[in-house]
Amino acid sequence: MSSTLRKRHREQLRHERQQEKDARRSQRKAENPPSSRPAGQEDPDLKGMMPGPQRLRDDGDR
Repeated sequence: MSSTLRKRHREQLRHERQQEKDARRSQRKAENPPSSRPAGQEDPDLKGMMPGPQRLRDDGDR
């Protein structure tokens, strides 16, 4: 088998594997439910938190 045919065969196999991966990926995406939280709604665990340095506590507990 010439190098050109081997390369073509190898590329064809790579293409088939990529198509199989894409099919599995789209199947998983269809099976997984969408996020339970609507878009734009704040995460309850992070509610009220602000980015950046935080104020020091006044009660002396550290």
